[in-house]
Amino acid sequence: MRYDVAVVGAGVTGLSIAWHLTERRDRSVVLFDGQGVGSGASSIQPGGVRQQWGTRMSCRLAIESFRFYEGFDRRVEARVSPGLTKCGYLFVAESKASSEQLASNVELQNSEGIMSRLVDGEEAAELVPGLNPEGIAAASWHDQDGYFDRPLAIIGALHEAAVERGAQVVGRNVRRLERHGSAWQLTLSDGETVTAETVIVAAAHETRALLADLGVEVPVTKEPKYLFYSNPISQRLLDPLAVFMDRHFASKQLADGSVLASDLTAEGDPATMRDTWYRHVKESIRERLPVLDLVSFPVLVEGFYDVTPDKQPIVGPAPGQEGLWLATGLNGRGLMMAPAFGRLVAEALTTGSLPEPLPELSLERFAVDALIPEPQIV
Repeated sequence: MRYDVAVVGAGVTGLSIAWHLTERRDRSVVLFDGQGVGSGASSIQPGGVRQQWGTRMSCRLAIESFRFYEGFDRRVEARVSPGLTKCGYLFVAESKASSEQLASNVELQNSEGIMSRLVDGEEAAELVPGLNPEGIAAASWHDQDGYFDRPLAIIGALHEAAVERGAQVVGRNVRRLERHGSAWQLTLSDGETVTAETVIVAAAHETRALLADLGVEVPVTKEPKYLFYSNPISQRLLDPLAVFMDRHFASKQLADGSVLASDLTAEGDPATMRDTWYRHVKESIRERLPVLDLVSFPVLVEGFYDVTPDKQPIVGPAPGQEGLWLATGLNGRGLMMAPAFGRLVAEALTTGSLPEPLPELSLERFAVDALIPEPQIV
C-alpha cells in the first residue's frame, strides 16, 4: 500500500495531525499504533488544560489550543462531549525565587492576552477555599484554565472524525523506516511493508529508538509520573487545580468526586517508593490544603512524559531526511497543545513552508544550543 502521509503514533498529537490533514481532504492519511488508539500517555493523563506558561511560544500555542477546545463539540462533531470546565488554576509560591518567577510569567501571559493575575495568600485562600494562606509569598491565578471531565472523549472524537474523512488506522507498530527513492518504506511489526511520501513520527519517547537506525539523534526520554487518586467523594472540596511550586505538589477534585494528588518529583520504583511519595502528599495536604486532610488515596496510577532537555516539544522536519517529520517531546502538554500542533504540521505540509513557531522547535536547536527553557512545567 502507498499513502501520501503516514503518522506513527495514534495518541492525541498524532490524531490531531491526522484530523487536520483530513480536514483539507487533499491527501491519503494512515496512522500506525500497535498498542491501539490513545493507548499511551494519552490514555492516562487527567485532563487539565491551561494557558499559564512561562515562554511566549508556549502561551501562544496554549491560547490557540484552548480556543479550539472551546468549540470542540461542534468543530469535531463529538458524539460524547469531553466536558470542558473552567475551574481555574492556582500556582502557589512560598519562596522569593518562585514568586519572582510567577510575577515574570504573569507579565508575559498578560502581554499575550492571557488575563492571569498575581494574588496574595489571603486572596488565594478565597479562590481556593480550604487553602492555608500562611507563608504564601505569592500565587498566580487564571480563571479560564480548566479541566476535561471526560478527556478520553477527545481521543475518540478525533479518531472517529479522521476516519470518517478517509484516514485509516492500522493496529501495528512501525519497526523500521527506510528511504526508498522518493518515498519512505515502513516495515511493520508483522513484517508487512507500506510506503508513504511523508512520515510523521509522533511516538513520544519511542521516537528515539525508531529514528536511531537513520542516524537521527532525538533527545527525548521517558519520565514516569505518578498520581494518587481517592475514591469518589460526594462533597465538593477542591474545584480549582492547585499547584505548589516549592513543594512540588498538586491536587484537584475531578467531576466524579475523586481527588487526585501528586508528588511532582516522584521517581524510583513504586514498589519501594510509594510510601515516601504518599507521606509527601499527606504532609503537603496538612500544611497547605487541610480541607483534604481526611481524604485517603488508595489508588496509584503511573503515566509518563516524553521529555526534552529544554522542556519544549520537537516539531518539524528531521534534518537531512526528506519527507520525515517529528512531533514528539511534548513534556506533558500533549492534550493541552495537540490542536495547535495538528494545525501547524498540516499547514506546513500543505504550503511547503514552516509557520511560526516551528522553526524554534526544530531538532536542530539542540546542536546549536538554541534552547528555549520552559519554566512552568507541572
